[in-house]
Amino acid sequence: MNKKSLSETDIRSKFITPAICGVGGAGWNLMTQVREEAYFTKGRVIVRGKRVQRGEAKKADYVLYYKPNLPIAIVEAKDNTHSVGAGMQQALDYAEILDVPFAYSSNGDAFLEHDRTATGGGVTREIPLNQFPSPDELWSRYCASKKLTPPQVAVTTQDYYDDGSRKSPRYYQLIAINRTVEAIARGNNRILLVMATGTGKTYTAFQIIWRLWKAGAKKRILFLVDRNILADQTKTNDFKPFGQAMTKIANRTVDKAFEIYLCLYQAVTGVEDDKNIYKQFSSDFFDLVVVDECHRGSAADDAAWRQVLEYFSTATQIGLTATPKETKEVSNIEYFGEPIYTYSLRQGIADGFLAPYKVVRIGLDKDMLGWRPQLGQLDKHGQLIEDRDYNLSDFDRKLFLEKRTELVAGKVSEFLRTTNRFAKTIIFCETTDHAERMRQAVVNANSDLAAANSKYVMRITGDDEEGKAQLDNFIDPEATYPVIACTSRLMSTGVDAQTCQLIVLDKRIGSMTEFKQIIGRGTRINEDYGKLFFTIMDFRGATALFADPNFDGDPVQVYEPGPDDPPVPPSDPPVPPSSGDVGNAEPPPPPYGPSDIDSERRTRYYVDNVPVSVIVERVQYLDGSGRLITESLKDYSRKAVRKHYASLDAFLNAWNEAERKQSIVDELATQGVFLDELAEQVGKDFDPFDLVCHIAFDRPPLTRRERADKVKKRDIFGQYEGKAREVLAALLDKYADIGIVSVESLDILKVDPLRAFGTPMEIVKVFGGKPAYLSAVRQLENALYKEAA
Repeated sequence: MNKKSLSETDIRSKFITPAICGVGGAGWNLMTQVREEAYFTKGRVIVRGKRVQRGEAKKADYVLYYKPNLPIAIVEAKDNTHSVGAGMQQALDYAEILDVPFAYSSNGDAFLEHDRTATGGGVTREIPLNQFPSPDELWSRYCASKKLTPPQVAVTTQDYYDDGSRKSPRYYQLIAINRTVEAIARGNNRILLVMATGTGKTYTAFQIIWRLWKAGAKKRILFLVDRNILADQTKTNDFKPFGQAMTKIANRTVDKAFEIYLCLYQAVTGVEDDKNIYKQFSSDFFDLVVVDECHRGSAADDAAWRQVLEYFSTATQIGLTATPKETKEVSNIEYFGEPIYTYSLRQGIADGFLAPYKVVRIGLDKDMLGWRPQLGQLDKHGQLIEDRDYNLSDFDRKLFLEKRTELVAGKVSEFLRTTNRFAKTIIFCETTDHAERMRQAVVNANSDLAAANSKYVMRITGDDEEGKAQLDNFIDPEATYPVIACTSRLMSTGVDAQTCQLIVLDKRIGSMTEFKQIIGRGTRINEDYGKLFFTIMDFRGATALFADPNFDGDPVQVYEPGPDDPPVPPSDPPVPPSSGDVGNAEPPPPPYGPSDIDSERRTRYYVDNVPVSVIVERVQYLDGSGRLITESLKDYSRKAVRKHYASLDAFLNAWNEAERKQSIVDELATQGVFLDELAEQVGKDFDPFDLVCHIAFDRPPLTRRERADKVKKRDIFGQYEGKAREVLAALLDKYADIGIVSVESLDILKVDPLRAFGTPMEIVKVFGGKPAYLSAVRQLENALYKEAA
């Protein structure tokens, strides 16, 4: 056997896998400890115009596990024409991403090891093929490097919960769980986990608690949330395996017979000291306290959650948040310490676990220019309007311009009519009164659907019991209604709206924390229901926060339509205006609080006769590296192609050498170059070859018909006779009609006019067999693109 003639797959199966598993399976267990071609990301969702496609997912050749969900080594393989260490850089990259201590590279001759736990010499070494380290050896070396004691090891190796469904934590959840369990085993009692909305914080918390509980390291646990719906969702979903050991503290009553306690923090705290139900527990009752969404209270010195945490100060405490607060007055890190692990929105989008988004920015004239009443002007109720300049800080709080509300409702409805009128939509408003007025305006703009079902549009706010009762239905992917929810703050956090496809911002947002939470309402992906990305419509300049360095996830597109433009972003976005940006509006007010309640009692004006119009709208994309770009689809495609193919010759060589042109098309699609979308702009009569040459290298394109006619004139099929010649002529016509990608498929032989020549098998036999037929097709392709080469 010539080893150098073997493919990488052969090298893996014949040399590397047997070496890892050992003689007679004495090494690693192939069934339980070894995963080959292990995908650990989903592939970024790429949005270009109307096309949505996933990029390439990352996979390791081998991931080795000491125990299920405890990865300890990465092995990258190369064929034997490469050196032993040729795959090490990739192995180290994956080992860093997956937080794995050992990395290996092999070409089938030996292994190169990189010990990431080593701090001195001997970091790398070459190992003979038959001496690959055993699971116990690697685990022993890891524990020694961490100085773990036997009791600590027992906690660290406690099994995960497994319900038999083969559900496995995602790689970043594994890192968060394993780091936290190990840190607690080592005696760390204050831990902060930062994980973007939609990445499974509650499931992560469950596995942490389960392992610590089963190991006996923590016997009584308190899980605090800030919304009742979160406590109920947690109890019935992720925490269900705790069964009879779990209770939810309700009605301000305490039963000390349980081990796992779920609680709304408002249920255990009160204004008066005797109402603080948590003090019915002794201060050392709980071994572990986990605070979900800890940015909402526990970070402030005088917050109710902080009081609970300080009372149970002897317990280990874990803070979970997507948006840690760091201000002069409030700090998560001051209390919990630096995050033990952070998985950001940007990383979630890059990995393909979170949905990217487009942004439609709409600037209204009164918002951007302000409005001043005429001297002596009265509102619709006959009140004299105070004479002064009104701006965004006043609208829908002190001054209601009804035409403005109608315009916003109209733009939202126009967008839905153009896309999907049953796409779940959340409209965030300034106040509950504003939310009700918006509901009325949206109902009037969609009178047909609202008449068919009164729940098509609903106000879902904290003071509306009927609306709150429909929150579960809004969240449920299988429930059609409600479709559009008008809210103020109730739905800004903790609402798992997997199929929300449109978020409308008609409120000013002064807090980065609140902004991230609102954006998080749409970041969940649900492929079963076609939810891969979402859109944000911004009427208040809130998305100016994208430019804040504290924001960690850019939009795929920002669109600012003109007064007469549709609200749906085009495939080829306009260049953004240099001035008049809606994002330049004055800073937003503080988050909704007691001052807003006071303002409810002040004089408010309702004006129904002041016209409002759109004066600006913009579009930006995320490129494959997550950078925000503002160029058109053509400009983006040109840069992407030239990055992949440095010159026209490089592209021509790749095209002509490709066995199937579809492989080139697919490869470009993973870079965000969607040729179907380009054809919509450049011309539908050009095939992928001419689109790329024209867009990227400024070559004059030929239509498919022009290329086919040139081939016919050259009469290149003289070697074929009879039916074979007729088949090739028919294929040439098919190319002119539908392109080269379809001609490459044998399925083309099943359609007219080709099926008139017989079955695909009969047609192939005319050429002397399948290899000869494919050779003829390849000759046809070479003829089509000969002049370009």
